[in-house]
Amino acid sequence: MATTSFLRHLSRRVGTAGGLTSPRVPLARVVPCTLRRAHTSSSSSRILVSNAGCSTSLAAARASVFAGRSGALALALDTQRSRYAATLAAAGGVVAMAASSTVESEAAANPLLHAGDFPLFDQIKAEDVVPGMKQIIADVEEGLKDLEENVQPTWSGLVESLEALTDKLAKSWGAVSHLKAVKDSEALRNAVEEIQPLQVTLSSKFSQSQPLYQAFVALRDGPQWASLTEAQKRIVEGEIRDAMLGGVGLEGEAKERFNKIQQELSKLSTKFSNNLLDGTKAFKRTITDPAEVAGLPESAKALAAQTAVANGHEGATAEAGPWVVTLDFPAYLPVMTHCTHRPLREELYKAFISRASSGEGDNTPIIESILRLRKEKAALLGYANHAEVSMASKMATLPKAQDLLEELRAASYDTAVKELADVQAFAAKAGAAEAAEEGGLKHWDVTFWAERLKEAQYDLKEEELRPYFALPAVMDGMFALAQRLFQITVTPADGEAPVWHPDVRLYKVSSAKTGEPVAYFYLDPYSRPAEKRGGAWMDEVVGRSKLLATSGGVRLPVAHMVCNQSPPIGEMPSLMTFREVETMFHEFGHALQHMLTTQDEGMVAGIRGVEWDAVELPSQFMENWCYHRPTIDGIAKHYETGAALPDELFQKLVKARNYRAASMMMRQVHFASTDLALHSEYAADGSSSVYALEREIAQKTMVMMPLEEDRFLCGFGHIFAGGYSAGYYSYKWAEVLSADAFSAFEEAGLDDASAVATTGLRFRDTVLAMGGGKAPMDVFKEFRGREPSTEPLLRHSGLVGASA
Repeated sequence: MATTSFLRHLSRRVGTAGGLTSPRVPLARVVPCTLRRAHTSSSSSRILVSNAGCSTSLAAARASVFAGRSGALALALDTQRSRYAATLAAAGGVVAMAASSTVESEAAANPLLHAGDFPLFDQIKAEDVVPGMKQIIADVEEGLKDLEENVQPTWSGLVESLEALTDKLAKSWGAVSHLKAVKDSEALRNAVEEIQPLQVTLSSKFSQSQPLYQAFVALRDGPQWASLTEAQKRIVEGEIRDAMLGGVGLEGEAKERFNKIQQELSKLSTKFSNNLLDGTKAFKRTITDPAEVAGLPESAKALAAQTAVANGHEGATAEAGPWVVTLDFPAYLPVMTHCTHRPLREELYKAFISRASSGEGDNTPIIESILRLRKEKAALLGYANHAEVSMASKMATLPKAQDLLEELRAASYDTAVKELADVQAFAAKAGAAEAAEEGGLKHWDVTFWAERLKEAQYDLKEEELRPYFALPAVMDGMFALAQRLFQITVTPADGEAPVWHPDVRLYKVSSAKTGEPVAYFYLDPYSRPAEKRGGAWMDEVVGRSKLLATSGGVRLPVAHMVCNQSPPIGEMPSLMTFREVETMFHEFGHALQHMLTTQDEGMVAGIRGVEWDAVELPSQFMENWCYHRPTIDGIAKHYETGAALPDELFQKLVKARNYRAASMMMRQVHFASTDLALHSEYAADGSSSVYALEREIAQKTMVMMPLEEDRFLCGFGHIFAGGYSAGYYSYKWAEVLSADAFSAFEEAGLDDASAVATTGLRFRDTVLAMGGGKAPMDVFKEFRGREPSTEPLLRHSGLVGASA
């Protein structure tokens, strides 16, 4: 997310799950590498996320609902009234107060109108979405008219008024978007599709409001500017820039066409996401022959049997079957990694790379339309291509992003070639018939034989680790690490707010020094392929804000973390793969930036206002601790005996950390390079295909060319249904920052608890605390004392020598 205007921040949710994602999610094509730390999310999104228990949160949650009354913006307040209502009234007389009884009656009729900071997730139904959102949108539109008529180019008369006006909309639409991602249904899809045009229109009204734009310019150029804080100036400058990116400078036919494009892009993004989810769900393979599941770990067979039971095969067992395998990643990856039955690997691989690429659910024409419309929109704004539009609100420029990708490619390519050759040679030595075929190993063979080579080189089997990584122990250890580094405590708060599924947990984050709550977050950890989109992400529920506090102080941030890891099987807890552990740490890093912010200006608090290519810094930083022995001691305990992870296993894990690191680096470079090329070079006029362009890029970025039928792009939700269009490079850009940040702890001494704690507090007080109120390069330099270097990333990846 860039230093964004609030409505720009809000619009990222339209038709997507929003949120910050992990690079370790199944983007597809798990080809010449196993999934590991090099990563990704979005996402997104985009990126993503983050009060109860205290006197101002659950018990006295703010009850503000927008209700247009007598041509003025009416804020329905709770019995304590909101401090900011008086501020807004004094600023322009545009605020009227509705009785709290009105709030209660409206909320009783529709849970989306609930005014607290914790949405009524257990009550919101698909049938609530259209009437609830229509009322909220109508009320906000009325409030916008009043604000435009009475706006004053002052901080309180403009910025605070805008933040207050849009908060309820953000919270309610955020809840709807979230439920669509985790509890999808046909009825909810239909409701979202009905509301989306109204939502997009409202977003355009804000971004294209001449009175608001002129007021921001006047504030910037006026006498109050010198008295504003750095964070406040960032907000104003971001609003002005994003208004221009939102079409405020367009008139007549150009403006009309721009707004039509916005509507179309919103619809296409939603359709892309729906097609991908449907395409993933559509594949189910029922297996009755034990020979077809040979080699699968017991955990994978148990999951397949559990899936079989859920699909009507009563009495299915891990030992005897039947088994049902799907394209859901906890089911798919074990087959590709361990199954000795090659035809099953081939079948699943080809199904995975062709998701959403045929029939009515084919995403190909959607991709073409999205690229064409983005290019046309860029031209209307005066830019050469969509990549330039995207970079206008990021740290990098297009040339700098391309230069970084080329530096990483050059440092990795030769090593990646050798890594694939090593796997080929190992398979041949093992007598694999597929190694002797023309062209050697195929795409569905590489992950399998790479895992066998890893086992031989490091004497490490991933399945040996699972019993030590039960979810409850991992969470406890991760929270203990956060306490050591950032002086916070994390405790369960189940029952203090509604949840959307029985598996969802609520946690409270408190200051370890004072015991006072500072934030809350939900955790939805398990895969639910029937209703929940794949991947992992974090997003905000509400953000920290002094203006929107209910009774002094600040409103506390609330986040949600969503993963798709292996669910509990029978009486066993969820036993995580090590990659799932890394993903959990990744998303927790996102959440920490949202929750530990000390920025009081709500529009740049937490993850808001942070340039998109810097937002992955905290998430990727947290992954490094998974290889820290004291941290492992806290999270790795055998689920039956309580025994710690043996040092022998830990040392093998550390030695294997960079196994095929170059292949993983090339995978990420390929995704990012394809993204940038599609949004800067692709003609989008029908003269060529997106698949031809991807194959052209693959000549430089892949050591095994994709199959002719490969349709990975039809599943590339990060850039077509998330927030990473012309921004996927952000994972590597931010990984440079995160690796360098972690090297500060290495320099301090990872075995020196006092030095680690001191450095952790400095990280908390800069990277995690400052939000979007300071430019990310300045934040990094305040923490690190200098600009970032690529050396730590290449060193951590074992590629320093290769880059020399």
